[in-house]
Amino acid sequence: MPLTKEQKAELIKEFGKSESDSGSAEVQVAILSHRIKGLTEHMKEHNKDFHTRRGLLQLVGQRRRLLSYIKKKDVENYRELIAKLGIRDNV
Repeated sequence: MPLTKEQKAELIKEFGKSESDSGSAEVQVAILSHRIKGLTEHMKEHNKDFHTRRGLLQLVGQRRRLLSYIKKKDVENYRELIAKLGIRDNV
């Protein structure tokens, strides 16, 4: 299920530094996490959908790289972010 404008605005408000901050790494991680959750639910029902599986793995890799960048930049901010999103610390 795609991300609606309202959901995206809500994620930007919660994780961004301002109302129009859609490019910071924290906001990007939050948006990717939302997309990953949706694709994970899709994959539970359609376990042989290999095209979606590849896209899901690409999103997970992109989120992992962004989390690695945040961790290098500010460890405390990284810990708060993964706690809010419910992500395990494996970066």
